[in-house]
Amino acid sequence: MIKDVLKLLLEGEAIRTEAMASVLGVTEAEIEATLAKLEEEQKLLGWRPVINPKALADHEVQALIEVSIVPEREGGFNRIAKRIARFDQVVTCYLMSGGYDLLVIVRGKNLLEVATFVSEKLATLEPVQSTATRFMLQCYKVDGFMINGGHEENGRLAISP
Repeated sequence: MIKDVLKLLLEGEAIRTEAMASVLGVTEAEIEATLAKLEEEQKLLGWRPVINPKALADHEVQALIEVSIVPEREGGFNRIAKRIARFDQVVTCYLMSGGYDLLVIVRGKNLLEVATFVSEKLATLEPVQSTATRFMLQCYKVDGFMINGGHEENGRLAISP
C-alpha cells in the first residue's frame, strides 16, 4: 500500500487547483489556464514530491555514469544524448562541461543489472568512447531536503572551532 501511494504521488499533482486559486486569490479557471499554458510551453513538465530514496528502494541501486562520446558532425552531442536518455534504466541525462560529456543517472534492481546495462547497451553505442560508473552508497540531501534527519537536534549545524 505504501509503495502504491508513493507511486501515485510521483505520478500525480502536487496541489489541487482550487487550493492554488484560494492561496493566490484568483479563480480556479485562471489557475487551470495558466497550468495548461505552462505545460504547452513545456515549462511545467510534471509534478514530483521529494521522497526519501529508501522508501522506494527495495535494494534498488543508483549509479552515476560519466560518458565520453564523439560528437556528430551535424548534431553535436544532441542525437546520442537523446538516444541514451530514452533507455528505461536512465533516470536523468545531462550534457556536462569538463572531463566527460554526459552525466547519466541509472537505476537498477542490483549492481549486476546496472553493470549489464552499461556494458551491453551503453558502452556498445558507436559514439561512446568511454564510461566511468560510480554507485550511489548513501543519500544525504535531495532537491534541498535533508534525508533521515541530517541535522542537529536544535536544527542548527554544528560549528567546529
